Amino acid sequence: MNLSLLSEAYAICRLPPGEPVAPLPPVSFSLLVQAPDETTLVCSLDQAPSHAEVDAGWRCFRIEQSFDFSVPGILASVLAPLARAGIGIFATSTFSTDYVLVKVEDLDPTVEALRAAGHVVSL
Repeated sequence: MNLSLLSEAYAICRLPPGEPVAPLPPVSFSLLVQAPDETTLVCSLDQAPSHAEVDAGWRCFRIEQSFDFSVPGILASVLAPLARAGIGIFATSTFSTDYVLVKVEDLDPTVEALRAAGHVVSL
């Protein structure tokens, strides 16, 4: 599988449930999830709301291929080597592909684990 590292540093932000979030300017990736118990925003670090609980220092890999929903194991093939390497992740999907975020300090071991598993990683 081909993965590319996005250039931005990211933050994962927690906001109160139902918190309105202004649309973000277009960047390579952002995510907004509104659940009954919280609102989660993943955005470039410079876009993190000042009033949010912020976990900063994440980097994001994008799986470059698109797969039909019926194809099993796509995300697992990326996450399993990271789990074996003891690397924590934040993963999410869009209609077309998947994204995996890892902490900045885990970037080098992540690339090593993914390449050792046979994935092509573009930095």
